[in-house]
Amino acid sequence: MISRIVGTLVEKVPPELLVDVNGVGYEVHASMTTIYDLAAIGETVVLHTHLQVKEDSHTLYGFYSKDERAVFRVLIKVNGIGPKMALAILSSMSTNELIENVQESNVDALVKIPGVGKKTAERLIIELRDKLGQAAKQDLFSVPKVLKQIQADPRQEAEAALVSLGYKPQEAAKAVAKVPQDESNSESIIKAALKGMLR
Repeated sequence: MISRIVGTLVEKVPPELLVDVNGVGYEVHASMTTIYDLAAIGETVVLHTHLQVKEDSHTLYGFYSKDERAVFRVLIKVNGIGPKMALAILSSMSTNELIENVQESNVDALVKIPGVGKKTAERLIIELRDKLGQAAKQDLFSVPKVLKQIQADPRQEAEAALVSLGYKPQEAAKAVAKVPQDESNSESIIKAALKGMLR
């Protein structure tokens, strides 16, 4: 899995970036939030990345912060939300604003996002509340705690690893959910999940 790239920013053609890493050009898809935060063309940039592997393509998504990448990985697990829609959501509001809107059940704010209707907004709220975990429920409005939890959660890491291997987000989530709770690190969870999927 490509987790981070450091290189020279060659092009900015939203939503795509071209980053030169030691002579190799990486095409990276990014949210407008990340694009706004990046240095100018010709400068060195650091991007935290998520690699999506499909039968016919390998697509690299880049983020200015680990927080944004963590929320992106949660978003693409929501039924009906693909990477393109996830980037649209993260382009329309910050990770903090998204989490607060989910916690407050603010449908009106979410329907302002291009491509998000009322039903999609309601589904986002229901599923994201569940996927953001106990921190979102116990520490209402404590956004840093929510972000810290979803970044540090070994099960989230395991799901992201399975997705990078080519499994669909829903398949990865289902496989990880079947792994006993006493498995406490991402490596053992990945192994157990793969074993279960290959039976």
